[in-house]
Amino acid sequence: MSLSKPTDRQRIHTRQIHCEGFQRHDGLWDIEASLVDTKSFTYSNHDRGDIPAGEPIHDMKIRITLDLEMQIHHVETCVSYTPFRICPNAAASMKRIEGLRVGSGWMREVRKLIPFTDSCTHLIELLGPISTTAYQTMHRALEEKAERLAQRQNQTGTGASTIRSIPPILNQCHSLGSDTLVVKAIWPEFYTGKE
Repeated sequence: MSLSKPTDRQRIHTRQIHCEGFQRHDGLWDIEASLVDTKSFTYSNHDRGDIPAGEPIHDMKIRITLDLEMQIHHVETCVSYTPFRICPNAAASMKRIEGLRVGSGWMREVRKLIPFTDSCTHLIELLGPISTTAYQTMHRALEEKAERLAQRQNQTGTGASTIRSIPPILNQCHSLGSDTLVVKAIWPEFYTGKE
């Protein structure tokens, strides 16, 4: 399936965002994201002069290293192209998020640690795709961890094997609303729809 056929038009700007997730041999997880902006025409810039069509205006990368608790252990950035010479100075502020946990509401904490004038808009924007990529990358390992915990609780009598913690993705999209048949099939104990 694709979008409908557009009217006649000319491409002006292209933004490419690419994310990948990796399991490390030391038990941690690396999530990497890159952002590249290009124009389809020569672009005049205050600091760089004329930027030829296709040459990046922005080209930046970020790697965040997490554990299974979604806590950030390390942040690394690489800024290859920016519109202004001072832009790379903002990349260092990303280290301030080390120690944070990725999860619901975490971007409010990011903004407390990195005010707008200390940050790079584009590196901050990449944190959204990074967080969803982290979840997709670590999903299976997180489920296995939850199952091991439930088994231990069942063996020690500290919990029932049928009791699970609320899945963090519950009610985060249309398909995973607590009243959907998807939730009824996967997590019946959290299903709130009509029988």
